[in-house]
Amino acid sequence: MLRRLRETGPGLLVPLAWTFAAAAHVELAGLEAVRIGMVVMDVLLVAFTLLSWRDMQEGVLLAWKVVLLVGIVLNAVGTAAVFADPVNTTLAKVAVAGWMLVPAGAYLYTGENVDRAPRVYQVGAALSAVGAGAYLLSPVLSASEPVALLGFALVGVGQTAGILAAVWSY
Repeated sequence: MLRRLRETGPGLLVPLAWTFAAAAHVELAGLEAVRIGMVVMDVLLVAFTLLSWRDMQEGVLLAWKVVLLVGIVLNAVGTAAVFADPVNTTLAKVAVAGWMLVPAGAYLYTGENVDRAPRVYQVGAALSAVGAGAYLLSPVLSASEPVALLGFALVGVGQTAGILAAVWSY
């Protein structure tokens, strides 16, 4: 059962994480909920990485192991940011942008190295990169909230498509 959860769980957790991140960005989620969510994500990331360690030794799975390891650091930075008083928005933005861009590289690599649904991974990489650009450029644009939310949506769609393709293929 644990193995099946590891194989399919990310298909639910990835879109949930991006929905939660967008809600936090527009302050629909309160600070306490964000703090709890970040700690839960820290625990899930470490547990998933440890439980999957031996399965992720080569090829695209090794690339995703690197994403998990970098993601643990990014998430820890995000957790520290939301526990700071006041919240460290610069560190929070670094964590969010990192989570947008690091998987984009792995999706691109995956798309170049799998036979099944490579375009889904390539599109996921592109949407993640464009979404990250929208998110990072949103403060300099006059209508920044809609642009930032567009960034979250693009990343969420791209990374969800990629993880669902992986769940389906695995």
